[in-house]
Amino acid sequence: RKHQIAGTEEAVVSTQSTGEKRPVIVHRAVLGTIERMTGILTEHFAGKWPFWLSPRQVMVIPVMPMFNDYAIQIRDKLHNQHIVIDTDLDDGATLNKKVRNAQLAQYNFIFVVGEKEQNSGTVNVRTRDNVVHGEHTIEDITEKLIRLRDSKSNVDNLE
Repeated sequence: RKHQIAGTEEAVVSTQSTGEKRPVIVHRAVLGTIERMTGILTEHFAGKWPFWLSPRQVMVIPVMPMFNDYAIQIRDKLHNQHIVIDTDLDDGATLNKKVRNAQLAQYNFIFVVGEKEQNSGTVNVRTRDNVVHGEHTIEDITEKLIRLRDSKSNVDNLE
């Protein structure tokens, strides 16, 4: 589909005595084009922004409150690499509820961490579409996310 983003509009008036036509008003929509472009992108991606453009790239979810510190440690490591990452430390929500909330919020990737992941220095990775990628070391997943972000791909492929 072709989109028109920027626009300039002229109103032309002809004088009765000479018959000349001259522009009277020139209207240029610059800020409106930013809003229009954002609207077009939102519609095109249906709210599922590609990783490099997403305002919600990664959510880290600990399976129990005793793993909150590990989740925060992962968040800090990826944040230092300029990855947009959040943690869900709500002790009152179940694991399934936390994962569902992250999917509804359209986080590109959801990291689930527990005892096994903490002991091995890994994260369990899934997507907002519930595709499970399994366990990855923190170094490996950080490298893959940086490569995905820098590629500016419209496909969230970790390979």
